[in-house]
Amino acid sequence: MRIGILTSGGDCPGLNAVIRGAVLKGITVHGLEFAGFRDGWRGVVEGDVVDLPRTSVRGISKQGGTILGTSRTNPFGGNGGAEAIRSQLERRGIDGIIAIGGEGTLAAAHRLSGAGLKIVGVPKTVDNDLDATDYTFGFDTAVQIATEAIDRLRTTGESHHRVMVAEVMGRHAGWIALHAGMAAGAHAILIPEQQVSLDQVTEWVTDAHKRGRAPLVVVAEGFIPEGQDAPHSALGLDAFGRPRLGGIAEQLAPELEARTGFETRATVLGHIQRGGVPSAFDRVLATRLGMAAADSVAAGSWGTMVSLRGTDVVHVDFQRALGRLKTVPQHRYDEALTLFG
Repeated sequence: MRIGILTSGGDCPGLNAVIRGAVLKGITVHGLEFAGFRDGWRGVVEGDVVDLPRTSVRGISKQGGTILGTSRTNPFGGNGGAEAIRSQLERRGIDGIIAIGGEGTLAAAHRLSGAGLKIVGVPKTVDNDLDATDYTFGFDTAVQIATEAIDRLRTTGESHHRVMVAEVMGRHAGWIALHAGMAAGAHAILIPEQQVSLDQVTEWVTDAHKRGRAPLVVVAEGFIPEGQDAPHSALGLDAFGRPRLGGIAEQLAPELEARTGFETRATVLGHIQRGGVPSAFDRVLATRLGMAAADSVAAGSWGTMVSLRGTDVVHVDFQRALGRLKTVPQHRYDEALTLFG
């Protein structure tokens, strides 16, 4: 059996470890053969394929990015669609697909699976917002990178007695902001799950300043200030029709400066959070998920994805993965709330 692997959506620390885990176990234990689709669904639609022998994955688990490349191509747009993809797979002797990606990728995989294509999914999102798995690989690395960057911002803030506003990733869920903000000792953490007024943020900043601190605000890109209907987006839409977020920190900083009179600076961490080498935790988790995906293929468990439950890797259907997002619950935010101001 020959299996194609793709990585789709935003790049993420640990993608190469998934590829390596799937290829090594698939070849050595299950006798599978592997090919890689270049640049995600684009490679599937266009038949852009490269062989993945065991030698091709040697030493890649510690590398960032993805050796296969990625894109945000919609497999149902242009020349895509279930029948076109089926034809490409048959032409290249590929019997099934391991799709590694986030919400958009898995939604497309679910739809194609419903059309009869053989697909196994591996969840990938630095936001850690897929409900069917306790943790997604890349999240631990993103939190570590964000925490280190925010620690560095803090020293500048303290030296200049400034307010520092750090923007991190988090479209629908504020897990990165929550964890990095708590780790860095933020005086306010703003996440998509909690609409907070600018009056309240101003109060937290002012209270911290009164105690002689350089106020630090950590905000997720998807945060919606009280009184607004949607997150800040000035970058248009992606290939799946979703708003491209970013820039809320730059919107908040001048507002806070005007309200408090304190010099305020904004920093958007952006893509730096998902670049570079994965943490040890993410390398191990990604490798285990890749190996489990190979097991799913060998067992014929199509239309499912692998996920982490506690310390065990389990298999769930796509519908479970896409049923709802895993957002920050109220009690977790309340824990952090006691540290604000």
